[in-house]
Amino acid sequence: MGKTLERVLITGAAGFLGSHLCDKFIKEGFYVIGMDNFITGDKKNLEHLESHPNFEFIEHDITEFISIDGPLDYILHFASPASPIDYLKIPIQTLKVGSLGTHNLLGLAKAKNARILIASTSEVYGDPLVHPQTEDYYGNVNTIGPRGVYDEAKRFQESITMAYHRFHGLDTRIVRIFNTYGPRMRLNDGRVIPAFMGQALRGEDLTIFGDGSQTRSFCYVDDQVDGIYKLLMSDYVYPVNIGNPNEISIKDFAEEIIALTGTKQKVIYKPLPQNDPLQRQPDISLAKKILGWEPKVDRQEGMRKTFEYFKSLSKEDLNKREHKDFKKYIN
Repeated sequence: MGKTLERVLITGAAGFLGSHLCDKFIKEGFYVIGMDNFITGDKKNLEHLESHPNFEFIEHDITEFISIDGPLDYILHFASPASPIDYLKIPIQTLKVGSLGTHNLLGLAKAKNARILIASTSEVYGDPLVHPQTEDYYGNVNTIGPRGVYDEAKRFQESITMAYHRFHGLDTRIVRIFNTYGPRMRLNDGRVIPAFMGQALRGEDLTIFGDGSQTRSFCYVDDQVDGIYKLLMSDYVYPVNIGNPNEISIKDFAEEIIALTGTKQKVIYKPLPQNDPLQRQPDISLAKKILGWEPKVDRQEGMRKTFEYFKSLSKEDLNKREHKDFKKYIN
């Protein structure tokens, strides 16, 4: 009789990061239950797993009661709109998935005696006054600004997770994810890399919001997933930054994209959105110390792989400006 596989539930499984996590856990020998309601996820991201014996999928909105048959050893909560173009269109659903959804999953973890990892974000730091950002920095967030629906949803996630840990003794982990990129990102979702690459492939000028002096630090998806896995398997219960500290200005990054794609586009400038962070760079000293983790894939290699993925997309996908009709989700 074969060994019973440990079982993991991954919410947001059809999303960019969620689908890569499904791949990682199957590779590591787990039985994976993916969950998504496709509000921003894409069924194509999971097509390659449909017939895998150690994968099953449940279409479900986690803001509603969650029921899973059988035991669960781990839960990874990655269900949330994560790009500005999405959470500005569905602000209430973004807040609900961070509050009601997280509450439901923490309750499920308690019932199943499962370890749960919550996906937080560098956005909890807001437009930071400390640089680079360390885990003990409390942030500079505008709670009533347009970005507050995402920032505060994630901050609440962290608070309720620690409350369950302290009050119920729940086995919890919190990862603060910094800008991540790679294959399966969605073009035209408002984030820097897919926006630039989509514009380059369509022969459009690259759009920079602000003067381009604002900075970002980009982590390739394989490194991000490895860091998340190591954190889940660690004994550390407090938030940990997982990202690449190699910082670059948006203006310089646009020039890198033009060189990578071999296109001749100009760069055009538009006003900076309200509360858009001017600096974003993780301090990963803690991850190095407790996880022995740091990124391995440099930006040139990661961008090349990502560009190859975007080049392989159909003309229809390349020109699709809206992901889907959000009307049914607005409540």
